[in-house]
This record gives sequence, structure tokens and C-alpha cells, in this order.
Amino acid sequence: MIRSRFKTVAIAAGITLLTIALIYFPKESLEASRVGLEMWWKIVFPSLLPFLIISELLIGFGVVKFIGVLFEPLMRPLFRVPGVGGFAWAMGMASGFPAGAKLTARLRQEKQITRVEAERLVSFANASNPLFIFAAISVGFFENPRLGILLAVSHYVGNFCVGLIMRFYGKKDDEHTPKDEEKKSIIVKALQELHRTRLKEKRPFGQLLGDAVTTSIHTLLMIGGFIILFSVFNKLLSLINVIAIIGAGLSVLLKLFQMPTELSIPLISGIFEITTGSMMTSELEHIDLLPKVIAVSFILGFCGLSVQAQVASILAETDVSFKPFFMARIMHGFLAGVITFFLWNPLYVKNKGSEETTGVFAPLIPEHTPLWVETVWSGLLTYGPLFTILSLFCYIGIYSTRMKSPRM
Repeated sequence: MIRSRFKTVAIAAGITLLTIALIYFPKESLEASRVGLEMWWKIVFPSLLPFLIISELLIGFGVVKFIGVLFEPLMRPLFRVPGVGGFAWAMGMASGFPAGAKLTARLRQEKQITRVEAERLVSFANASNPLFIFAAISVGFFENPRLGILLAVSHYVGNFCVGLIMRFYGKKDDEHTPKDEEKKSIIVKALQELHRTRLKEKRPFGQLLGDAVTTSIHTLLMIGGFIILFSVFNKLLSLINVIAIIGAGLSVLLKLFQMPTELSIPLISGIFEITTGSMMTSELEHIDLLPKVIAVSFILGFCGLSVQAQVASILAETDVSFKPFFMARIMHGFLAGVITFFLWNPLYVKNKGSEETTGVFAPLIPEHTPLWVETVWSGLLTYGPLFTILSLFCYIGIYSTRMKSPRM
């Protein structure tokens, strides 16, 4: 009872403090809100919407069931999740946070996975998309394209290791989805599941597409709210010196790991929001590149409280617990940092392409930004807002039509 009351008082005091800060720093709060909004409508919305819509359609037409049967021999032994988890894992890595959580929640609502399997799956089905790692961080922040391979390998290998570790989660009360014991060709079973699922889907294509659009945009509106909210929170906590106070404590921990204490403030900012923390880390001067890259790897793995709040909101619609996901993010952050440290020499130092040092990975690592990365990134920055506005108008049109239809 005392603990519950203390929690209530602490939350109320924290929100009150932030409200007072919001009133006291209106200009700074507005600027932080603008930055968060700009990131959402230029990058997050246009890059995530197509993936979410396609995912909804693939689930509706049974393609995910088809993929699930094909992936069953891989996903079950490795991660102790059914084959459909392979689809959520792949889409989560391709489209970025929090698409993996959204797909996991959708699979749980469809009862294609159990609660424990969903908690295992969501812990490693969320990752940063390659475009953000290569374009935003490597090129935009560090102005060093060669860091992209190192950051991406560390991030995705760390994510894979988290999946292997989380396979041991929930062993006592483990219920797994039933496996088909019929001795048929895996292709035949996959096609049968595809056909059964399509027959169960009674909605016409137009309604299915409309549902996919409205559901996806509804999710992205929620994500946008969290991005703006945490952008403002991060700025306010910095202005009232809360981040500086926490950073002083973190400096002691950094000394134990022989890391520069100057990384404390960017790390705290990154714990709240990935983009801000990564940018602040890249801007530090008089610090070796390796500690900065390790810090960014940790920030990417932890994925920030902003993304975690988005995931918590998505999982709240199901019976899936958020705690395993949170613990997995801590593991991912540390694993990605350790992997970055060990791969620093083979993937970066020995592969700079200079005359003196030419490593075995040199042919695989571009000296300049790949053309597709530059094209996609500049396209998002240029046409992303227009795409977002048109999509929102489409959402309003579909939603208003459905509001009127029952009355007709």
C-alpha cells in the first residue's frame, strides 16, 4: 500500500513539475514540439505507412499464414515462436520501430501465437530500419558512411542474440501453438493454410484495404503524439537540469567502463529519444570515435523511452506484458555496444580503404554513401510532408464515409 501511494505521489509530482516547466518555457517547448512534428511527418509517417498497410493486407489474405508454415522449421528451434514470427521479425527490421510490436499484437489478436510466444517475439521483432542507420546516423550525424555497416551489423546481430536469449523466457508456463503433425510437403501445408485463411476472410477487397489504411494511420497518429511528447519532455528535462543531475550519476558508471564522462548527457538524452541522443553524441568534440559509436549502438539497441512508450501503448490492446520487452531492450543496448567494440577493428579500422590498410571486408564496405540511400533519404525529406498530408486527407475521407454509412 505504501509503495502504491508513493508511486502515485511521484507520478503526480513529476507531471506537475513538467507542466510548470511547459508554462515557464513556452518558446523552447514550441520549438521542441516543432522538431518532433517535423521528424514524424517527414520521415516516420511516410516510411512506416506503406509497410503497415501491406502487413494488414498480407495478414488478411493469409500470406502471413503461408509464410508462417515455411518459417516454422527455423523460428521454432531458434526462438521458440511459431513461423509467423518470422514475418513480424523481417518486417520489424525492414520498417523500423514500432512495426514489429504492431505486427506481434496483431498476430496475438488473431490468436496465431500465444501470450508467452508474443512476449518472446516482441522482444526481438523491433529494430531500427537500415535507412535510419545508414542515412540519418552514419551520413547525417557522423558524416561517415563507413560507420553504417558497423552500426547495422552490431544492431542486428545484437537483436538476433536477444532473440536467442529470450527463447528461455516463460519456460514454466509455456503454451505453444499446436504444430501440424501431418506428413505433408511443407509447400502443400503452406498453400492449404493460405487458402483456408482467405476463405475465412469475408470482407471484400475494398473494405479490407480501407480497414488497413485507417488502422495504419490511426497507429501512426499515436506514434506521432509520442514523438512530439517525448521531444518536449527531453527538452524540458534538459532546461530544468534533471538530465544534468542524472548525467552526473551516469558519469561514475562510465568511468567503470573506461568511457569518456562527456558521453553522459547524450546517453541520458538518448535514453529518452533516439534521434536527439545520437545527434548529441556525434557532435561531441575531443573524444575518440570508438566510444561515440559504442554509445550510439547502445542508444539504438535501447531504442529510447519514446519508442518504448509507443510499444507499451500498442501492447496494452492485448494481454501481452511489456516487462519482457523492456528487459530485452536493456540487453540489446549492452550487447550492441559490446559487439561494436569487438567489430571495430575488422569492420572499420582495417577497412578504411587507405593505401596502408586494406581489410578483408573492404570490398563490402562503400567509401561513399550508396546512391539508393541518398535518393530515398532526400525523397523522404522533400516529399514526405506532402505524402503525409495526402494520406491524412484519405484517412479523413474514409473515416467520414464510414461514419455516415450506418445512418443511410
